[in-house]
Amino acid sequence: MNDCLFFGLNENPKLIKYKIDSVIKKPIQFKFENENENENEKQIKQISSSDFSTIFLFKNGKAIEYLNENNSKQNPQKIQIENIQKVTVGFENEAILTIEGNVFAKGRYINPNNPNKFINISSLIEDKNDRIIQDIVSGAHSIYLLTSNQNVYGIGSNEYGQLGFDSKTLKITQKPILMMKNVSKIFSGNSSSHVFLLNSNQELFGCGYNQFSQLGLGESIREIKTKELTKIQNIPKGKIIDIQCGNFHSIMLIENENENENQNPKRKLYSCGDYKCNGFGKNQDSYEFTEIKSSLFENDDILDISVGFYHTLILTSNPKLIGFGDNSFGQLGTGDNINYQLIPIQIELSKLRFNEDISNYHIYCGYRNSFIYYSTLSFSNLEEDLIKLFRRKEFCDISFKTEKWRNN
Repeated sequence: MNDCLFFGLNENPKLIKYKIDSVIKKPIQFKFENENENENEKQIKQISSSDFSTIFLFKNGKAIEYLNENNSKQNPQKIQIENIQKVTVGFENEAILTIEGNVFAKGRYINPNNPNKFINISSLIEDKNDRIIQDIVSGAHSIYLLTSNQNVYGIGSNEYGQLGFDSKTLKITQKPILMMKNVSKIFSGNSSSHVFLLNSNQELFGCGYNQFSQLGLGESIREIKTKELTKIQNIPKGKIIDIQCGNFHSIMLIENENENENQNPKRKLYSCGDYKCNGFGKNQDSYEFTEIKSSLFENDDILDISVGFYHTLILTSNPKLIGFGDNSFGQLGTGDNINYQLIPIQIELSKLRFNEDISNYHIYCGYRNSFIYYSTLSFSNLEEDLIKLFRRKEFCDISFKTEKWRNN
Protein backbone atom coordinates (compact mmCIF):
# COMPACT_ATOMS: atom_id res chain seq x y z
CA MET A 1 0.00 0.00 0.00
CA ASN A 2 1.29 3.45 -0.87
CA ASP A 3 -1.19 6.01 0.48
CA CYS A 4 0.09 9.56 0.09
CA LEU A 5 -1.87 12.82 0.07
CA PHE A 6 -0.71 16.32 -0.87
CA PHE A 7 -2.15 19.78 -0.24
CA GLY A 8 -0.92 23.37 -0.37
CA LEU A 9 1.18 25.27 -2.90
CA ASN A 10 2.24 23.16 -5.89
CA GLU A 11 5.70 24.51 -6.69
CA ASN A 12 6.66 21.75 -9.07
CA PRO A 13 4.57 20.79 -12.13
CA LYS A 14 5.87 17.21 -12.15
CA LEU A 15 5.36 16.62 -8.45
CA ILE A 16 1.59 17.03 -8.64
CA LYS A 17 -0.02 17.10 -12.08
CA TYR A 18 -1.65 20.48 -11.60
CA LYS A 19 -0.74 23.88 -12.93
CA ILE A 20 2.53 25.16 -11.45
CA ASP A 21 2.06 27.45 -8.42
CA SER A 22 -1.58 26.36 -8.14
CA VAL A 23 -3.10 26.20 -4.66
CA ILE A 24 -4.52 22.80 -3.71
CA LYS A 25 -6.89 23.53 -0.84
CA LYS A 26 -7.97 19.97 -0.03
CA PRO A 27 -5.88 16.80 0.22
CA ILE A 28 -5.52 15.00 -3.09
CA GLN A 29 -4.02 11.61 -3.85
CA PHE A 30 -0.37 11.65 -4.84
CA LYS A 31 0.82 9.16 -7.46
CA PHE A 32 4.27 8.64 -8.89
CA GLU A 33 4.56 9.21 -12.62
CA ASN A 34 5.60 5.68 -13.56
CA GLU A 35 2.88 3.51 -12.04
CA ASN A 36 4.23 0.43 -13.87
CA GLU A 37 7.34 0.21 -11.74
CA ASN A 38 7.71 -2.53 -9.16
CA GLU A 39 5.61 -1.68 -6.10
CA ASN A 40 8.56 -2.52 -3.85
CA GLU A 41 10.48 0.30 -5.55
CA LYS A 42 7.83 2.84 -4.51
CA GLN A 43 7.17 1.99 -0.87
CA ILE A 44 7.72 5.29 0.91
CA LYS A 45 9.86 5.36 4.02
CA GLN A 46 10.19 9.14 4.43
CA ILE A 47 9.35 12.47 2.74
CA SER A 48 11.33 15.69 3.15
CA SER A 49 10.46 18.93 1.37
CA SER A 50 11.12 22.65 1.36
CA ASP A 51 11.45 25.54 -1.08
CA PHE A 52 14.61 23.91 -2.49
CA SER A 53 13.25 20.48 -3.43
CA THR A 54 11.16 17.47 -2.41
CA ILE A 55 12.76 14.08 -1.74
CA PHE A 56 11.05 10.70 -1.45
CA LEU A 57 13.05 8.01 0.35
CA PHE A 58 11.95 4.43 -0.29
CA LYS A 59 12.34 1.35 1.85
CA ASN A 60 14.93 -0.14 -0.49
CA GLY A 61 17.36 2.64 0.49
CA LYS A 62 16.97 4.61 -2.75
CA ALA A 63 15.56 8.11 -3.25
CA ILE A 64 14.28 10.48 -5.92
CA GLU A 65 14.12 14.26 -5.83
CA TYR A 66 11.93 16.88 -7.47
CA LEU A 67 13.79 20.17 -7.84
CA ASN A 68 11.58 23.21 -7.46
CA GLU A 69 12.69 24.73 -10.76
CA ASN A 70 10.20 25.53 -13.51
CA ASN A 71 12.62 24.78 -16.32
CA SER A 72 14.20 21.64 -14.90
CA LYS A 73 14.01 18.84 -17.49
CA GLN A 74 15.39 16.24 -15.11
CA ASN A 75 12.45 16.18 -12.68
CA PRO A 76 12.16 13.76 -11.09
CA GLN A 77 15.69 12.40 -10.87
CA LYS A 78 17.20 9.51 -8.95
CA ILE A 79 19.73 10.35 -6.27
CA GLN A 80 22.88 8.42 -7.11
CA ILE A 81 23.64 7.36 -3.53
CA GLU A 82 23.02 3.85 -2.18
CA ASN A 83 21.91 2.55 1.23
CA ILE A 84 20.17 5.77 2.29
CA GLN A 85 18.78 5.77 5.83
CA LYS A 86 17.48 9.36 6.13
CA VAL A 87 16.98 12.45 3.96
CA THR A 88 16.54 16.04 5.08
CA VAL A 89 15.82 19.20 3.07
CA GLY A 90 16.19 22.83 4.12
CA PHE A 91 15.21 26.07 2.43
CA GLU A 92 18.21 25.72 0.12
CA ASN A 93 20.08 22.54 1.03
CA GLU A 94 19.76 18.76 1.00
CA ALA A 95 21.49 16.15 3.14
CA ILE A 96 21.61 12.36 2.80
CA LEU A 97 22.57 9.97 5.63
CA THR A 98 23.67 6.47 4.64
CA ILE A 99 23.48 3.32 6.74
CA GLU A 100 27.29 3.36 6.94
CA GLY A 101 27.17 6.79 8.66
CA ASN A 102 28.31 9.01 5.78
CA VAL A 103 26.56 12.31 5.00
CA PHE A 104 26.33 13.77 1.51
CA ALA A 105 24.97 17.30 1.10
CA LYS A 106 24.49 20.03 -1.46
CA GLY A 107 23.32 23.64 -1.54
CA ARG A 108 24.41 27.22 -1.99
CA TYR A 109 26.09 27.45 1.42
CA ILE A 110 27.55 23.94 1.25
CA ASN A 111 29.20 23.98 -2.17
CA PRO A 112 28.80 27.48 -3.70
CA ASN A 113 30.82 26.64 -6.81
CA ASN A 114 28.51 23.76 -7.67
CA PRO A 115 25.38 23.93 -5.45
CA ASN A 116 23.66 21.01 -7.21
CA LYS A 117 26.48 18.54 -6.58
CA PHE A 118 26.51 16.26 -3.52
CA ILE A 119 29.73 16.22 -1.49
CA ASN A 120 30.67 14.10 1.51
CA ILE A 121 30.59 16.64 4.35
CA SER A 122 31.15 14.07 7.12
CA SER A 123 34.63 13.41 5.68
CA LEU A 124 35.44 17.11 6.26
CA ILE A 125 35.24 16.81 10.07
CA GLU A 126 38.75 17.45 11.38
CA ASP A 127 38.62 14.76 14.07
CA LYS A 128 38.84 11.54 12.05
CA ASN A 129 37.41 9.57 15.00
CA ASP A 130 34.23 11.64 14.82
CA ARG A 131 33.23 11.08 11.20
CA ILE A 132 30.59 8.39 11.70
CA ILE A 133 27.22 10.18 11.72
CA GLN A 134 24.18 8.94 13.61
CA ASP A 135 21.60 11.59 12.67
CA ILE A 136 21.16 14.67 10.47
CA VAL A 137 18.79 17.65 10.56
CA SER A 138 18.47 20.53 8.08
CA GLY A 139 17.76 24.08 9.07
CA ALA A 140 16.81 26.66 6.45
CA HIS A 141 20.43 27.47 5.54
CA SER A 142 22.39 25.09 7.79
CA ILE A 143 22.87 21.37 8.33
CA TYR A 144 23.49 19.71 11.70
CA LEU A 145 25.30 16.38 12.20
CA LEU A 146 25.08 14.18 15.31
CA THR A 147 28.04 11.80 15.48
CA SER A 148 28.20 8.32 17.00
CA ASN A 149 30.29 9.93 19.78
CA GLN A 150 27.31 12.20 20.63
CA ASN A 151 28.93 15.37 19.30
CA VAL A 152 27.08 17.91 17.13
CA TYR A 153 28.65 19.70 14.17
CA GLY A 154 27.13 22.49 12.08
CA ILE A 155 27.81 23.57 8.51
CA GLY A 156 26.40 26.31 6.29
CA SER A 157 25.09 29.77 7.18
CA ASN A 158 25.59 31.32 10.61
CA GLU A 159 23.81 34.58 9.78
CA TYR A 160 21.67 34.46 12.95
CA GLY A 161 24.15 32.59 15.11
CA GLN A 162 22.43 29.27 14.42
CA LEU A 163 25.79 27.47 14.53
CA GLY A 164 26.44 28.78 18.04
CA PHE A 165 29.04 31.41 17.09
CA ASP A 166 29.02 35.17 16.61
CA SER A 167 27.99 35.86 13.01
CA LYS A 168 30.38 38.82 12.85
CA THR A 169 33.37 36.51 13.12
CA LEU A 170 31.81 33.47 11.40
CA LYS A 171 29.12 34.21 8.82
CA ILE A 172 29.38 30.96 6.88
CA THR A 173 31.40 27.75 7.01
CA GLN A 174 31.80 25.06 4.35
CA LYS A 175 33.46 22.73 6.84
CA PRO A 176 31.59 21.18 9.82
CA ILE A 177 32.44 22.91 13.09
CA LEU A 178 31.93 21.47 16.56
CA MET A 179 28.95 23.07 18.33
CA MET A 180 28.39 20.94 21.44
CA LYS A 181 29.36 17.63 23.03
CA ASN A 182 27.26 15.04 24.89
CA VAL A 183 24.15 15.58 22.75
CA SER A 184 21.32 13.06 22.40
CA LYS A 185 19.02 14.87 19.89
CA ILE A 186 18.99 17.77 17.42
CA PHE A 187 15.85 19.79 16.59
CA SER A 188 15.47 22.33 13.79
CA GLY A 189 13.30 22.74 10.68
CA ASN A 190 13.24 23.15 6.91
CA SER A 191 12.58 26.91 7.23
CA SER A 192 14.23 27.51 10.59
CA SER A 193 17.24 29.68 11.41
CA HIS A 194 17.28 28.45 15.00
CA VAL A 195 18.20 25.10 16.54
CA PHE A 196 17.75 23.17 19.79
CA LEU A 197 20.18 20.61 21.21
CA LEU A 198 19.18 18.16 23.95
CA ASN A 199 21.95 16.67 26.08
CA SER A 200 21.97 13.30 27.84
CA ASN A 201 20.74 14.95 31.06
CA GLN A 202 17.57 16.18 29.30
CA GLU A 203 18.85 19.76 29.39
CA LEU A 204 17.81 21.83 26.38
CA PHE A 205 19.98 24.47 24.68
CA GLY A 206 19.19 26.75 21.76
CA CYS A 207 20.68 29.42 19.52
CA GLY A 208 19.86 31.37 16.37
CA TYR A 209 16.99 33.57 15.18
CA ASN A 210 14.89 34.68 18.17
CA GLN A 211 13.11 37.92 17.19
CA PHE A 212 9.70 36.36 17.91
CA SER A 213 10.83 34.35 20.97
CA GLN A 214 10.93 31.13 18.96
CA LEU A 215 13.67 29.84 21.30
CA GLY A 216 11.39 30.20 24.33
CA LEU A 217 13.99 32.09 26.36
CA GLY A 218 11.48 34.48 27.97
CA GLU A 219 10.21 38.00 27.34
CA SER A 220 13.46 39.64 28.46
CA ILE A 221 15.50 37.82 25.78
CA ARG A 222 14.15 38.61 22.30
CA GLU A 223 17.36 39.09 20.38
CA ILE A 224 17.27 38.72 16.62
CA LYS A 225 20.52 36.79 16.88
CA THR A 226 21.19 34.48 19.81
CA LYS A 227 24.78 33.70 18.93
CA GLU A 228 25.65 31.34 21.77
CA LEU A 229 24.02 28.10 22.85
CA THR A 230 21.82 29.14 25.76
CA LYS A 231 20.10 26.86 28.25
CA ILE A 232 16.31 27.00 27.94
CA GLN A 233 14.78 27.58 31.36
CA ASN A 234 11.25 26.73 32.57
CA ILE A 235 10.92 23.65 30.39
CA PRO A 236 7.68 21.74 31.11
CA LYS A 237 8.13 18.60 33.20
CA GLY A 238 8.37 15.34 31.33
CA LYS A 239 10.38 13.72 28.57
CA ILE A 240 10.98 15.75 25.42
CA ILE A 241 9.80 13.56 22.54
CA ASP A 242 10.15 16.06 19.71
CA ILE A 243 10.59 19.75 18.87
CA GLN A 244 9.56 21.03 15.44
CA CYS A 245 10.81 24.44 14.32
CA GLY A 246 9.21 26.86 11.88
CA ASN A 247 10.64 30.20 10.89
CA PHE A 248 8.85 32.15 13.64
CA HIS A 249 7.66 29.48 16.09
CA SER A 250 8.55 26.17 17.75
CA ILE A 251 6.32 23.27 18.83
CA MET A 252 7.40 20.88 21.62
CA LEU A 253 5.93 17.44 22.34
CA ILE A 254 6.31 16.36 25.98
CA GLU A 255 5.49 12.97 27.45
CA ASN A 256 4.39 12.83 31.10
CA GLU A 257 4.21 9.65 33.15
CA ASN A 258 0.74 8.75 34.41
CA GLU A 259 0.18 7.85 38.05
CA ASN A 260 -1.88 4.89 36.86
CA GLU A 261 0.54 2.23 35.59
CA ASN A 262 -2.15 0.72 33.37
CA GLN A 263 -2.46 3.91 31.29
CA ASN A 264 -0.12 5.05 28.55
CA PRO A 265 2.02 8.13 29.24
CA LYS A 266 0.19 11.35 28.35
CA ARG A 267 1.63 13.55 25.63
CA LYS A 268 1.09 17.30 25.61
CA LEU A 269 1.90 20.08 23.14
CA TYR A 270 3.71 23.33 23.95
CA SER A 271 4.48 26.29 21.72
CA CYS A 272 6.46 29.52 21.67
CA GLY A 273 6.91 32.28 19.11
CA ASP A 274 4.74 34.39 16.82
CA TYR A 275 1.09 34.48 17.91
CA LYS A 276 -0.19 33.91 14.37
CA CYS A 277 1.12 30.36 14.31
CA ASN A 278 1.26 29.10 17.90
CA GLY A 279 -2.33 27.80 18.18
CA PHE A 280 -3.45 29.81 21.20
CA GLY A 281 -5.89 32.10 19.42
CA LYS A 282 -4.44 35.12 21.21
CA ASN A 283 -2.95 38.25 19.64
CA GLN A 284 0.21 37.96 21.67
CA ASP A 285 3.50 36.15 21.12
CA SER A 286 4.39 33.32 23.48
CA TYR A 287 7.75 34.10 25.10
CA GLU A 288 8.16 30.70 26.76
CA PHE A 289 6.94 27.20 25.91
CA THR A 290 3.25 27.27 26.83
CA GLU A 291 0.75 24.42 26.67
CA ILE A 292 -1.63 24.31 23.71
CA LYS A 293 -5.04 23.18 24.92
CA SER A 294 -7.83 22.02 22.63
CA SER A 295 -10.87 19.77 22.97
CA LEU A 296 -9.84 18.23 19.65
CA PHE A 297 -6.93 16.33 21.17
CA GLU A 298 -7.25 16.54 24.96
CA ASN A 299 -8.41 12.91 25.18
CA ASP A 300 -6.33 11.55 22.28
CA ASP A 301 -2.78 10.27 22.04
CA ILE A 302 -0.63 12.57 19.88
CA LEU A 303 1.21 10.31 17.44
CA ASP A 304 3.01 12.74 15.16
CA ILE A 305 3.64 16.47 14.72
CA SER A 306 5.17 18.49 11.89
CA VAL A 307 5.91 22.18 11.33
CA GLY A 308 6.45 24.09 8.08
CA PHE A 309 7.36 27.69 7.43
CA TYR A 310 4.33 29.04 9.28
CA HIS A 311 1.93 26.14 9.89
CA THR A 312 1.60 23.08 12.13
CA LEU A 313 -0.09 19.68 11.72
CA ILE A 314 -0.89 17.12 14.43
CA LEU A 315 -1.92 13.48 13.99
CA THR A 316 -3.79 11.81 16.85
CA SER A 317 -4.85 8.26 17.63
CA ASN A 318 -8.61 8.89 17.37
CA PRO A 319 -7.74 9.32 14.42
CA LYS A 320 -7.69 13.03 13.61
CA LEU A 321 -5.56 15.38 11.58
CA ILE A 322 -5.47 18.80 13.23
CA GLY A 323 -3.80 22.00 12.05
CA PHE A 324 -3.26 25.66 12.83
CA GLY A 325 -1.22 28.61 11.60
CA ASP A 326 -0.85 29.98 8.08
CA ASN A 327 -3.29 28.65 5.48
CA SER A 328 -2.87 31.23 2.73
CA PHE A 329 -1.68 28.51 0.32
CA GLY A 330 -4.11 25.81 1.47
CA GLN A 331 -1.35 24.04 3.42
CA LEU A 332 -3.77 23.12 6.23
CA GLY A 333 -6.02 21.27 3.79
CA THR A 334 -9.23 22.79 5.14
CA GLY A 335 -10.68 23.61 1.71
CA ASP A 336 -10.11 27.35 1.92
CA ASN A 337 -7.09 29.67 2.01
CA ILE A 338 -7.84 31.87 5.01
CA ASN A 339 -4.58 33.57 5.92
CA TYR A 340 -4.29 32.38 9.53
CA GLN A 341 -6.08 29.72 11.54
CA LEU A 342 -5.31 30.90 15.07
CA ILE A 343 -6.82 27.93 16.92
CA PRO A 344 -6.54 24.19 16.14
CA ILE A 345 -9.01 22.92 13.53
CA GLN A 346 -9.74 19.38 12.32
CA ILE A 347 -9.01 18.50 8.68
CA GLU A 348 -11.21 16.01 6.82
CA LEU A 349 -9.28 13.00 5.54
CA SER A 350 -11.81 10.59 4.09
CA LYS A 351 -9.39 9.29 1.44
CA LEU A 352 -7.06 7.58 3.88
CA ARG A 353 -7.65 4.03 5.08
CA PHE A 354 -7.56 4.78 8.78
CA ASN A 355 -9.07 1.39 9.55
CA GLU A 356 -5.49 0.16 9.21
CA ASP A 357 -2.88 0.90 11.88
CA ILE A 358 -2.99 4.68 12.40
CA SER A 359 0.52 4.63 13.88
CA ASN A 360 1.86 3.84 10.39
CA TYR A 361 0.68 7.21 9.02
CA HIS A 362 3.05 10.16 9.10
CA ILE A 363 2.70 13.86 8.40
CA TYR A 364 5.23 16.22 6.90
CA CYS A 365 4.92 19.99 6.51
CA GLY A 366 6.89 21.42 3.64
CA TYR A 367 7.58 25.11 3.14
CA ARG A 368 4.04 26.04 2.01
CA ASN A 369 2.55 22.59 1.49
CA SER A 370 1.92 19.35 3.36
CA PHE A 371 2.02 15.58 2.97
CA ILE A 372 0.41 12.72 4.85
CA TYR A 373 1.60 9.24 3.95
CA TYR A 374 1.57 5.61 4.99
CA SER A 375 4.89 4.02 5.95
CA THR A 376 5.58 1.07 8.20
CA LEU A 377 8.80 1.10 10.18
CA SER A 378 11.70 -0.24 8.15
CA PHE A 379 13.83 -1.23 11.12
CA SER A 380 13.02 -2.85 14.44
CA ASN A 381 14.67 -1.43 17.56
CA LEU A 382 17.14 -4.30 17.45
CA GLU A 383 18.10 -3.53 13.87
CA GLU A 384 18.50 0.17 14.69
CA ASP A 385 20.86 -0.79 17.53
CA LEU A 386 22.83 -3.04 15.18
CA ILE A 387 23.22 -0.18 12.68
CA LYS A 388 24.55 2.08 15.44
CA LEU A 389 26.92 -0.68 16.56
CA PHE A 390 28.06 -1.21 12.98
CA ARG A 391 29.01 2.47 12.72
CA ARG A 392 31.16 2.41 15.83
CA LYS A 393 34.83 1.51 15.42
CA GLU A 394 34.54 -1.04 18.28
CA PHE A 395 32.47 -3.23 15.94
CA CYS A 396 35.58 -4.05 13.92
CA ASP A 397 37.38 -5.23 17.06
CA ILE A 398 34.42 -7.41 18.09
CA SER A 399 34.23 -9.00 14.62
CA PHE A 400 37.97 -9.69 14.61
CA LYS A 401 37.89 -11.38 18.02
CA THR A 402 34.88 -13.47 17.01
CA GLU A 403 36.59 -14.72 13.84
CA LYS A 404 39.76 -15.49 15.78
CA TRP A 405 37.78 -17.51 18.33
CA ARG A 406 36.02 -19.49 15.57
CA ASN A 407 39.32 -20.33 13.90
CA ASN A 408 40.71 -21.72 17.11
